[in-house]
Amino acid sequence: MFTNITLYSRAQQSVLDGYIREAFTRNEAVKRQNFQLEKSMYALKEAKAFFMPQASLLSSYTKASGGRTIDIPLGDLMNGVYATLNELTNSHQFPQLENQSVLLTPDNFYDAKVRTSLPLINTEIWYAKKIRQEDITRQQAILYVYKRQLVKDIKTAYYQYSQATNAVAVYQNALDLVKENIRVNQSMLKNGIRNSTSLTRAQAEGQRTEAALTQAMNGQRNAQAYFNFLLNRPAQDSIRVNGATMQEPAAITPTDIRSREELVQLEKNRNMALLQQKMQHAAFIPKVNTFLDLGSQGFNFAFNSATRYYIWGLNLQWDLFTGGQRRYRTKQAEADASIAQTAYDETLQGMALELTRATNDYNTARSNFSSAQTQLQLSEKYYRDQLKVYKEGQLLYIELLDAQNQLTNARLQLLQASAAVQISAAEIERAQAGYPL
Repeated sequence: MFTNITLYSRAQQSVLDGYIREAFTRNEAVKRQNFQLEKSMYALKEAKAFFMPQASLLSSYTKASGGRTIDIPLGDLMNGVYATLNELTNSHQFPQLENQSVLLTPDNFYDAKVRTSLPLINTEIWYAKKIRQEDITRQQAILYVYKRQLVKDIKTAYYQYSQATNAVAVYQNALDLVKENIRVNQSMLKNGIRNSTSLTRAQAEGQRTEAALTQAMNGQRNAQAYFNFLLNRPAQDSIRVNGATMQEPAAITPTDIRSREELVQLEKNRNMALLQQKMQHAAFIPKVNTFLDLGSQGFNFAFNSATRYYIWGLNLQWDLFTGGQRRYRTKQAEADASIAQTAYDETLQGMALELTRATNDYNTARSNFSSAQTQLQLSEKYYRDQLKVYKEGQLLYIELLDAQNQLTNARLQLLQASAAVQISAAEIERAQAGYPL
């Protein structure tokens, strides 16, 4: 009896879990989503940094000549007075002054300062931080979606490779039977029991079986290459497949699907839109910042107690009228929240339908698997009986060949039924997000 087909053995699941963990570290799509999550985490740190004081070094230097001036008539105003004072005092204590022309643009002037600023009231950066926090959860959900899809793809590819490997074994077994038939027919021909027609037919069947074996081996290599592609490994890397005795698959009871990460992702989209809406409403609250400047300014790069200074102050920004910009932004955020909610409801219904279909497919696969087991047992018994009669010279070779083909087809059908059960179980696991990440 052909029994080296795997179906939900613990050893097989252990091997699969190892491959899945390997894929989580090697798969390029998962790496890309990890980078996206890392980017969102840095964005949150950036949003938090806006609450911290910021210090900047500001400096300027000007060299000027020409341009506008201010004329100050010091000589016209003071020289007469000074002359009178000199006469009264009989001295020259009060010199004669010249009229002055002062350049408005400062020449050879510098201003260097360190400005430290701190937001005191700013609802915009507070809501920006909350939105970044929601975005991190959303990115985590997206990463889990990729991982769960990868789990299903890996399991499906693994079961297909296992089916292809067992199909090669089936055709090899069938080829062994054909070779035995050729030997028996050669013996019968030599003893005059059969003519050469049966031998020729057996040899033709051997050629057909070898061609089918070659095709099965090609399918095995393709399945191997795809599985290794999912793990980002060379296409020719070996795959461990454990053998186990065929067993009846257990029934699977569907569970709640509301924990699926796709729904979490849509929920976070809605929360982010609601926070955007609240942020626009909060824009009516004024923004208050404080600042402190420590610096020095003067001509000719002078630096002393007279050039050093400090300035402390408060900044207030209160947007009283913006032409309806905030109102329209609020309406956009409200529409985004409604879109996310309808997408959530639609996705939830679609996922419920997906789980129902997967469950029905699994139950059908279980039924087909049980039927395939029975058909294989009957085909094996039928072939043994026909072979016994044929060796006694009481059966045509075409009838024995029909029994042999029935046996081979029954084994292949059991392989297909086994893979269908395993793949449909993986579909249910994906539909209800059952694999522990």
